[in-house]
Amino acid sequence: MTGSEHSTILKPDRDVGIVGYGAYVPRYRLPAAEVERIWTNGKGGTPIKEKSVPGLDEDVATMSIEAARNAMARAGDVNPALIRAVWVGSESHPYAVKPTSTIVAETIGATPHTQAADWEFACKAGTEALQAAIGFVGSGMARYAMAIGMDTAQARPGDALEYTAGAGGAAYLVGPADEALAVFEGSFSYVTDTPDFWRRAHQHYPSHGGRFTGEPAYFRHSLGAARGLMEALGTKPADYTYAVFHQPNAKFPQTAAKQLGFSREQIGPGLLADDIGNTYAGSSLIGLSAVLDVAAPGDRVLLVSYGSGAGSDAFSLRVTGAILERQKRAPQTQEYVARRKEVDYGTYVRFVGKLRV
Repeated sequence: MTGSEHSTILKPDRDVGIVGYGAYVPRYRLPAAEVERIWTNGKGGTPIKEKSVPGLDEDVATMSIEAARNAMARAGDVNPALIRAVWVGSESHPYAVKPTSTIVAETIGATPHTQAADWEFACKAGTEALQAAIGFVGSGMARYAMAIGMDTAQARPGDALEYTAGAGGAAYLVGPADEALAVFEGSFSYVTDTPDFWRRAHQHYPSHGGRFTGEPAYFRHSLGAARGLMEALGTKPADYTYAVFHQPNAKFPQTAAKQLGFSREQIGPGLLADDIGNTYAGSSLIGLSAVLDVAAPGDRVLLVSYGSGAGSDAFSLRVTGAILERQKRAPQTQEYVARRKEVDYGTYVRFVGKLRV
């Protein structure tokens, strides 16, 4: 580690980067106007256009497998037996006791000589796994490690979250810098005990602090992590081609970007909230996948996650020449976004299991 006592950058002993990445979004979409129609008689207003909805045969395990396979396809000739860790971050693991990660590891051929674990930190569970993967590979304990952020987000019927709680995410295979399509320049985390959003054991739906979830929760932590990283690296917004923020809605990331000095053009390619909603643990990571789909060699990317409870992880990446060929090896994020089938509120309720008997 290097940096001052109060602004310490996280950087491994050897350079590592993203060797492969892949996204997945279910095809079903619930228009926000449908939620408005049911709960406010069409008079409540909508924070986004629509959100993604998992099908009857989809959960965090199946979606993580799809994203991981896309990441492996982009990685190319990587031997799955060399993946020494498979980590899945989510708020909605399909089992209370049984890991999602072992299912994914088995499917991509990484078992049995690997480490597997499920991660939880609300919406930044995926970047928690990514931080650990960087450390695992950067320390020399592993040549490759897989980090996934994926969710089928829950929301109480009629709650404000029901407009935005979507499904989807992305997977990242971390490996040596000389094989990477984007190299990590450093990361920085900012965490406090801020109870803006929570779900107790045995409760079906989360609770939240309303406006409290914006300030001091989302903005304090997102801005704190981003500023801490840029201060430690000696960078400024103009040094980055793209910036990606956690997307609980379409407004928050745009406000955070503006307060930091980023333009709408810098965040545009990774801003997916209006089309697929808040994919929770997958939100910032799927935004990064959309940016990598259009990035060019030499581009610099700032990634800032947010997780309620509360904390943010910020990462600085520099894209390498390997990006151009690997972008073509798997479906792009916007292809999943465009592959949509609209459903009504009743179908959505059936698909996500809101009817309990």
